[in-house]
Amino acid sequence: MGNKASDGRTAVERRSERELVVSRTFDGPVRLVFDAWTKPELFKLWWAPKSCGVPLLSCEMDVRTGGNYRLTFGHGPSDGMSFYGKYLEVSEPSRLVWTNDEGDDGAVTTVTFEEINGRTLVVLQELYPSKEALDEAFVGMEDAMPEQFAQLDELLISLGAGA
Repeated sequence: MGNKASDGRTAVERRSERELVVSRTFDGPVRLVFDAWTKPELFKLWWAPKSCGVPLLSCEMDVRTGGNYRLTFGHGPSDGMSFYGKYLEVSEPSRLVWTNDEGDDGAVTTVTFEEINGRTLVVLQELYPSKEALDEAFVGMEDAMPEQFAQLDELLISLGAGA
């Protein structure tokens, strides 16, 4: 995995034609990092990349195996764009797996959380149904994911994770 994920930078790599892996180590205990991914009031503070200028309007998350989620971005109800799916696996505080059902070529996302000496390694893996689906998604994710993970880092600092 290299040093990138452990030195405060986000590593984004294509592992295969259909698989994207994003990793970063955060200064915070696994419980707090997991909460930031599973509690809507925290999730909405970091998930939307600020540079897009498109806020997260609503964040509905029923974080349990079989539960659903819906994230709606936009400036108002008329221009909103939603991402939604369901949780296939929720294992607190170590693993989340969900579907991305807004299109025919949505990925299955797996996120793992591993605490190492009070810090948390987060590895996000997306498995797409085809090379073309990943090609299309990769264009936006290469810039968006590092920004999102930096925003999560800022949130954890503001919550006193490093204290």
